[in-house]
Amino acid sequence: MTQILLVDNGSKRPHATISLRALAARLQERCGQRVMPVSLLHSDSVPPAALHGHPAITLVPHLRAQLEVGHRDFLVVPLFFGQSRALSRFIPDTITALSAEFGAFTLSTADPLCPLPQGEPRLVSILEDNLTWCRRWAERPPQQVFLVDHGSPAPEVTAVRNWLAGPLGERISDWAGLTEAAMERRSGSEYDFNGPLLADALDAYASAHPQASVAVAMQFLAAGRHAGPDGDVVAICRDIEQRHQGFSICLSPLMGGHSLLVDILHDRLCGANQDALSVLGRTVATK
Repeated sequence: MTQILLVDNGSKRPHATISLRALAARLQERCGQRVMPVSLLHSDSVPPAALHGHPAITLVPHLRAQLEVGHRDFLVVPLFFGQSRALSRFIPDTITALSAEFGAFTLSTADPLCPLPQGEPRLVSILEDNLTWCRRWAERPPQQVFLVDHGSPAPEVTAVRNWLAGPLGERISDWAGLTEAAMERRSGSEYDFNGPLLADALDAYASAHPQASVAVAMQFLAAGRHAGPDGDVVAICRDIEQRHQGFSICLSPLMGGHSLLVDILHDRLCGANQDALSVLGRTVATK
């Protein structure tokens, strides 16, 4: 029987693992099959006491333990927006290493949340709904939206934010403009595809519009070191507001709590108009 793994990148912050478990439980309820919450890295450093007594599961130890008891068929449902290096390098390298140790086994990888070029309009709907929350609770109506992702050395990942920005900008055009930004990026012109840093984009806008109200649309799934209550994005926004008195920033909710995300994951699991566990990108490990 195929073992289904809902896989995220992992975090040293406990809330990210707790969120992953909650999302796996919702997906399990939806599909009627057991879904294991698994992180690629990092999460196993969180003390079990911070995770309700249950240690986090990471991919390589989990696969090794399952292979040792005879399980040979796995399906990864990626909790990733695009084709990150975790999917294009880490997982294939893991298959190669473990197949050398345990022999051939099968690991299938479903599409990411926003496969390109077709994209995923429901992600745009999540962002739009989250911005509606900002419009309701901001001190003043936002006049500009900053769509921010983590930032990546892989153009394929930034391409997802670029794709989302198109329809999102159209949907909010009657009340706000849209600027894309990255929370962080590597230096050098070869990484200019990331666009401006969020801190620089906000600073420039605040300098030109010192009394403005803006919203930051968070293209993040769960609270961790970057998107948590005391994370990097919050720190960036607090610094801008402190340096530009009268400038107001509202951060949108994170995307992982929206009900549409489970719909998207279920579709990735099942595959469009295919059998229940038919997915693209099947990789068969060989000796």
